Amino acid sequence: MIEVEIQNENRQTQERIRFAAVPRIGEGIRLREPDGFWASYDVLDVWYQKADYGDVWVPYLHVRMTPSEGEIDAANDAQSPEREVVPFKI
Repeated sequence: MIEVEIQNENRQTQERIRFAAVPRIGEGIRLREPDGFWASYDVLDVWYQKADYGDVWVPYLHVRMTPSEGEIDAANDAQSPEREVVPFKI
């Protein structure tokens, strides 16, 4: 088992979790929320730092909650081509 430090962008927290393999950038992981429910998170960044003890490198993950379908739909609506295009003027 590999102990990985996870830095949660949404909650501004850090926690250590054990994995069989270090998740890669773009992969999704499930983390338990403080309310006891599971939530999906996307891995934004993976890096390694040398530990305080011995010649060991500790993996770190930077994660952000996966947007829900409603949030994705709202973002797509905001970018729809139906909006009026205003030319740039100097």
